[in-house]
Amino acid sequence: MSAPVQTAASLVTSQLALLRQLEWRVRHAVENVLSGEYRSAFRGRGMEFDQVVKYTFGDDIRDIDWNVTARLGEPYRKKFIEEREVSLLLVFEDSVSLQFGSGAQSKREALMELAGLVMMLGAVNRDRVGFLHASENGYVLKEPVRGRGQILHAAATLLGQPAPSIENRGSKIENPIPWRLLAKAAPRHSIMIWLGDFPPRLEPEGWSVLSRRYQTMGFRVDDPWERELPRDRVLTTYDPVAGRLVTLNGTSTVQREAHAAWGQQREDAFRAIFPNQLSRLVVRTDEERLDALVRFFHARMFAGRHR
Repeated sequence: MSAPVQTAASLVTSQLALLRQLEWRVRHAVENVLSGEYRSAFRGRGMEFDQVVKYTFGDDIRDIDWNVTARLGEPYRKKFIEEREVSLLLVFEDSVSLQFGSGAQSKREALMELAGLVMMLGAVNRDRVGFLHASENGYVLKEPVRGRGQILHAAATLLGQPAPSIENRGSKIENPIPWRLLAKAAPRHSIMIWLGDFPPRLEPEGWSVLSRRYQTMGFRVDDPWERELPRDRVLTTYDPVAGRLVTLNGTSTVQREAHAAWGQQREDAFRAIFPNQLSRLVVRTDEERLDALVRFFHARMFAGRHR
């Protein structure tokens, strides 16, 4: 019984070394590039209601309480108390398809690094950070915790989760994420970031409830071949979903059109779940993940200033 425990412990230890490298890069980005934009970009309008007060010129009209205004005959608005800290809950949907990679890294490796960077951002900014890892093997839930040491350990636990077995792809569970459990996994107004492959599919049941409870965002990693097939050659690669070698013919008009149609279906489904463009992040496996995160926060901050 001791061997599996030692194996798990050694995995966590090896991941901690990687996370400390990520932490150094994140801290540099926060201090020299992002400054206060990380917190402002994530906070959005996630604030606790305090009381109703008279509306004065210059107040945000979105805060007007129309029921009280109609009853009293003059404008009143809702006053909020800004939360003292941000709570991040990462939902990592692990699937066999993430194990595809046409280059040096698979999509899963890149997405895990992206998850680690986000968790380190939370640690550097003294937020609460937790995660749920879900696959056909079941799920692991770590409710949001505070403190560098606890967050580092939580991140190492996430990054150390075993990948779904390609051999068991036939027993795929259609929806491995326990959505009902997630509704109680973090405080209201927390940031819930769903990381996954996001194949074409319907919105999960209960998603509208979670979208009201949390600020929801979707992070995805794409392989360059998913964006566009190489035009000038025929390539053979292993498809982890089909469990066999497949031939991709970039010179075939029919295959290119079918590929483009699939890509559009996937993008449409992703946008349906996250209608706000500023709540979606798509990064390529050959792209620098931290740079992509910085651009994401800059865009959200810029939009917040110009509302």
